[in-house]
Amino acid sequence: MKTTRHPRHVVSKWKKNEVLMQHRTIRSHLPDSMRFSREHLLHMLRKYKMVYVKPVNGTWGKGVIRVEMVSTSGEGTYQYHLDTTVRTCSSFDELYAAICKRKFKKRYLIQQGIDLLQYQNRRFDLRVMVQRTSQKGWKTTGIIGRLAHPRKIVTNYHNDGKLIPVEKLLAPHLRESYLPAYLATLESLGENIAEHLNSRFPGIRDLGVDVALDQKLRPWILEVNTSPDPYIFRKLKDKSMFRTVMQYARANGKLKA
Repeated sequence: MKTTRHPRHVVSKWKKNEVLMQHRTIRSHLPDSMRFSREHLLHMLRKYKMVYVKPVNGTWGKGVIRVEMVSTSGEGTYQYHLDTTVRTCSSFDELYAAICKRKFKKRYLIQQGIDLLQYQNRRFDLRVMVQRTSQKGWKTTGIIGRLAHPRKIVTNYHNDGKLIPVEKLLAPHLRESYLPAYLATLESLGENIAEHLNSRFPGIRDLGVDVALDQKLRPWILEVNTSPDPYIFRKLKDKSMFRTVMQYARANGKLKA
């Protein structure tokens, strides 16, 4: 009897987003997203003033462009930020042409911009690690903070971001007594995401959920990585979280025992 093999790695951000949009609770944490086009970019900028243009298939934050409408006088002034380059455009047509030149011929999507919390004037987000258990359930095994390079918009460690304990990043924004309950909500969100994605992609075993926090500490799901790097947790001084993540990664066959 032939068995069906399910892929463990789902590359397309758009496919994962479409599945997550079907879950009412999860949907409320998803930024508005549209496929990249001239009309969609203009619509999203008028609606949100700031958006991210990112590859549908991409890793490590490569190719992500932050686009802003910085002035509404006249036709408008726009700005885009790619890697360490920041450019200002005096019209939307100029902006659109500039972005198209830098899209590397990949398929892109446009995502509602989230005004990220900052730590020492640098943007940060969180990586929530969720892994399959031997009982075929899901468990959040680690949460780590990712602090952006001072001159970059992305927080990825492989793109010059810095890995920081989440407690340290949240300390200026959240009372210590509230932290356990807040982290528990993030853990629950991660597990709900895993369970719902698993219903459509039953081959997945390890998920890295990238969560942005806005100025009201509302979590937003930026991206879900189905092949997350477990070794980022080794950068923490306390190795207990890293040991837990590695234990599950080995059990799920991601790493050699």
